[in-house]
Amino acid sequence: MSLTMRKRRVEVIIPETWPERMKMQVRHAARQVRPITSDSIVVARGWAAPRLHDAAQTFEDRLAPRVSSILTQAAERISPTPVRPTRRWPVMAIALGLALSAAGFALYRRNAQQWAETMKDTAEDASQWMSEKAEKAKHKAQEIGGEASRKADEASRKMS
Repeated sequence: MSLTMRKRRVEVIIPETWPERMKMQVRHAARQVRPITSDSIVVARGWAAPRLHDAAQTFEDRLAPRVSSILTQAAERISPTPVRPTRRWPVMAIALGLALSAAGFALYRRNAQQWAETMKDTAEDASQWMSEKAEKAKHKAQEIGGEASRKADEASRKMS
């Protein structure tokens, strides 16, 4: 049964067929059940949400890695081309280059220090050689000067 108001008059509509009656009863029951069910649904969702979350975490932590490893192994078995090992030669080449660079730098530094020490020794040797030459030249000049003075003395004796 339905009540509608038109122009301040109330009309009562009485369904005449069986499906219309059922339709009216269902509507009436739905209006009465709606507040009760909405509260129950909220309570049920509040109860189910943490359990679903826990189930998802359990699946993610325990089952997913196992399933993933099984699928990976199956893919490797099925694959028509074998999986290549990673190429390590570029990394090894870089490491070897760095090692050779470090060794070259160390040798360069050592040779530079040796060269500096050699140059110091060479400079000392050159100055010592020059002082020896100067000493020899001095002695020779003294000898020549002494001989010249002796000859001059003899010449002056002969003249006198």
